[in-house]
Amino acid sequence: MHILTQAIIFPEVTEAHEDGLLAIGGDLSTERLIAAYHNGIFPWYNEGEPVIWYAPDPRMVLFPEELKISKSMRQLLKRETFTVTINQNFREVIAACAQIERNDQDGTWITNAMQEAYITLHQLGIAVSVEVWKEKELVGGLYGIWLKEKNIFCGESMFSSVSNASKYGFIKFVEYLREKGVNLIDCQVYTNHLESLGAREISRKEFMKHLI
Repeated sequence: MHILTQAIIFPEVTEAHEDGLLAIGGDLSTERLIAAYHNGIFPWYNEGEPVIWYAPDPRMVLFPEELKISKSMRQLLKRETFTVTINQNFREVIAACAQIERNDQDGTWITNAMQEAYITLHQLGIAVSVEVWKEKELVGGLYGIWLKEKNIFCGESMFSSVSNASKYGFIKFVEYLREKGVNLIDCQVYTNHLESLGAREISRKEFMKHLI
């Protein structure tokens, strides 16, 4: 395991442990986060821990043209069940992602420091939020990092307080990204939910080729 210093330098992703753990330490400065995402690395740690950096192999990704939309979701989309916006309330979306309970984890990795760091990235036009509304109530959403020069969107987290809200927003956003020329959505690690939407695992080596 590599221990980071104040220098904005990361080890090669090939040096990551088999579970994807690459390095520990450093901070969540804008410069370091930008460098991390451009090198296929992301922070993932719990409150009270030092910052931990990952570069897993394999990598879960979604190619927009492989997006799967179930019949039930097609019906919701046809009825325009929800309204979807982009970058209308980043702060509330990331806070909701931090607060939502998840069956497979205890607590959240979206700490207060993490939220403030990504809010700064949002203010710089790098971090993006998607909001899903039922009338005037925010009922779902997601956020992530858009590497526009690489045509890659790195999804970080999503939340839903109403059934299918986050999935609805995700589908609409993937369609939007495809129109904007994005050719890969980084989903980081495997989940059944992401697989049901068409995401699949590729090797870290293949993933890194998209960042060149």
